Amino acid sequence: MLSSVLFGASLLASACVAAADGKLIGTAGLVQVEGAGGGGIVPWAILSGYDTDQQISISGVATQVDLDDYRLNVIGASASFYDRVEISAAHQRFDLKSLGGDIKQNIFGVKYRLYGDAVYSSWPQLSVGLQHKRLEDKAIANLLGAADTSGTDFYLAATKIHLGAIAGYNAVWNVTARATKANEMGLLGFGGANNDDYEIMLEASAGVLLSRHVAVGMEYRQKPDNLGLNEDDWIDYFVSYIPNKHFNLTLAWADLGTIAGAPDQRGLYLSFSGQLW
Repeated sequence: MLSSVLFGASLLASACVAAADGKLIGTAGLVQVEGAGGGGIVPWAILSGYDTDQQISISGVATQVDLDDYRLNVIGASASFYDRVEISAAHQRFDLKSLGGDIKQNIFGVKYRLYGDAVYSSWPQLSVGLQHKRLEDKAIANLLGAADTSGTDFYLAATKIHLGAIAGYNAVWNVTARATKANEMGLLGFGGANNDDYEIMLEASAGVLLSRHVAVGMEYRQKPDNLGLNEDDWIDYFVSYIPNKHFNLTLAWADLGTIAGAPDQRGLYLSFSGQLW
């Protein structure tokens, strides 16, 4: 059972139908924990599918993240249209293992490619996006003093893949600037006594493709501290296996620091994703 895997078992559901042939393998197809195309915890400028400018693709996602005190489960889907627009929807369930109960949140996203191609253009690919988040379970956010139980993040992402850049291996990097009020990704509401204004948070990813099918790297995500709970930034170190354009598997070690007063939340991140159409 996936639920028995240590933290971060992130299962991004796979599919069997043909993927578009126009993009290089490994340049699309991953879905992050909020449903957008990207890494595990950071949305990238690339879209979630392998579609070209004449194609549409649909991807599925199921995710589990298992920490010492919490467990995050995510299911969702995304679609990208003509290598230009991505829409996504994700449902998160955050289990409070030590206290009992859970928190549920729905996320709806859209991303638009502004410029470039992550591989072929001289400058990075640029995309803008938003993620609208709504809590189903509002009691804990209200108890902790969150100003709102719904909110919208806005982001600008830049992604570039350099062919043969490091000892002949392909390298990839991404930088994302996010305007947000979200507490722990929105699971603890939005805004609070310390701050109820949008802040710009920086997120970044870097990796090396050791072959057409294996990539290693790390990600970083800056976090606000609106509730005064010493909300820590997130870091993960990942390895991805991409056997074909239909599905991929990612394993990571994630350090999410203090969450809702519980320190040292670390563990494994497992992700399995695929293109449905």
